[in-house]
Amino acid sequence: MAVRTSFLFARDGLRLGTGLAALLLTAVAAFAALPALTGRVVDQANIIPAATRGAIEAKLVDLEQKSGIQLVVATVTSLDGQEIEPYANALFRSWKLGEKAKNNGVLLLVAPNEKRVRIEVGYGLEGTLTDALSKVIITNAIAPRFKAGDFGDGIARGVDDIITVLTTDSSEWQKRPSLRLDKQDSRDPVNWLIIAGVIVVLILLIVSSGFRWFFFNVALNILLSSGSSRSSNGSFSSSGGFSGGGGSSGGAGASGSW
Repeated sequence: MAVRTSFLFARDGLRLGTGLAALLLTAVAAFAALPALTGRVVDQANIIPAATRGAIEAKLVDLEQKSGIQLVVATVTSLDGQEIEPYANALFRSWKLGEKAKNNGVLLLVAPNEKRVRIEVGYGLEGTLTDALSKVIITNAIAPRFKAGDFGDGIARGVDDIITVLTTDSSEWQKRPSLRLDKQDSRDPVNWLIIAGVIVVLILLIVSSGFRWFFFNVALNILLSSGSSRSSNGSFSSSGGFSGGGGSSGGAGASGSW
């Protein structure tokens, strides 16, 4: 009986490991088609007018030169069936926005087909561009203009308000009606992907060492994958292309729809 029980346990463990492997590989495939970081504005969905894009890029260059903060705007044609929160976090980590030592990157992501928008904030800016402020910017500056069909103006106004929060003393921006907050905690729910990751890690401690190392390597590749030519200062790489500076994000920020 003991031998049979051990066999059943091993068989179930093998099935569990195989199932988790398939799930993780599916996640890898889902995020394999992330757009490349080609500039401070990556308009894959082609919704930003040329003149507006030029004005936004000039502001983003000025912000980075004066503060080191790397703010990038991205639009995508599709989220490939993903929720915007894990997609934005995967994109942020893939692009490694912000300086490595300061994690001072911000991503403004727009998915017009799904009518979803998110502000993803690097670790180092969580105390300044808080979840609550990010939500207010989306609700007051971005979403109403998107609802009216003016994506260019919505993105431009969102960028302006993000820069205001990042570069202005808090006593000043709190005076602005568009950024005024009440005392209600409006933090977004914890990223479901983080919870799933913790569960997977706990399960992997149970299964055999072979499967554990397989999952560890795959997960590590997902989290750390990026081009080796990225520069360390969040500017331009030696090959001349725009790149992130090695920063990371833990899922802080806010999402919205219209």
